[in-house]
Amino acid sequence: MEYINEFGILYELLLSLLLGGIIGFEREMAHKAAGLRTHMLVAGVSTFFVAMGDSILISYKLHGFGDLIRADPFRVIGAIVTGLSFIGAGTIIQNKKLDRIEGLTTAASLLFVGAIGIAVALQKFILAAGSTLIVLVVNRGIMFIEKKISFRKTDEHPEA
Repeated sequence: MEYINEFGILYELLLSLLLGGIIGFEREMAHKAAGLRTHMLVAGVSTFFVAMGDSILISYKLHGFGDLIRADPFRVIGAIVTGLSFIGAGTIIQNKKLDRIEGLTTAASLLFVGAIGIAVALQKFILAAGSTLIVLVVNRGIMFIEKKISFRKTDEHPEA
């Protein structure tokens, strides 16, 4: 019985890695600081933390210690968000020569793949896949629109 649950977690982990990899591939092709592997790992670790939290609760209940544990799933999610925000901050750079901030979109993409990983762990597979497509549209499609109507000061789009 326990092994079935572990195989389910591995399936979710692989799905998270795939979805994170799709977004990471787009970032990699745009030559950003965080690319394929980073996005895959962020999505995967988010799924893994949520799944392990659930596994710990189940294990305590099976051994008769369920009453000793108070669970708050928002704490796990909060810890994931805090960690990912720290990682994302490492991708943000102020370019004084060009008078702009770079890396914000990549930082937001990392945070988003973390949320996708959480969605997978909660078995919200359609939401996770749909969110992945939405992020791709935002990262690529909106950049195309920005180039066409010149939202930015220059024609260069380093964060796209």
